[in-house]
Amino acid sequence: MSLPSADELKGKWKQQVGEAKLAWGKLTEDELLQSEGRSEKLAGLVQERYAVSRDEADKQIKSFFSKLK
Repeated sequence: MSLPSADELKGKWKQQVGEAKLAWGKLTEDELLQSEGRSEKLAGLVQERYAVSRDEADKQIKSFFSKLK
């Protein structure tokens, strides 16, 4: 399974911020918007805010994006 391209994500990201906010309520809307849907940036935020491993953060991000397709 491949993740959407960076350009695809950036274009759709503003529409997805609400869904991301539901998934990761500890992240602010500004943080989500600034991540621009880039998985590595988002994973770093999730890892930091939720005190989870990078692998766990990556897994959450992949799961989130797979549901958006």
